[in-house]
Amino acid sequence: MAKYKVELDEKNCIGCMACTAACENFVPHGSKAKVVKEIIDQSELKSNKEAEEGCPVSAVTIKKIED
Repeated sequence: MAKYKVELDEKNCIGCMACTAACENFVPHGSKAKVVKEIIDQSELKSNKEAEEGCPVSAVTIKKIED
């Protein structure tokens, strides 16, 4: 099963919390957000992709790490 790495660039994060609204894998952390689970599988990809696509400053990235 495919695995993916979810990353949040805290330097670029503006704290808008769009990712937290889109996906439970992102939670508020002070004035920014943080990733709860960095390694996800295919079943979790859709909501994490919504967080990635909804980030106005492209601070969220998802990379495939294995099949």
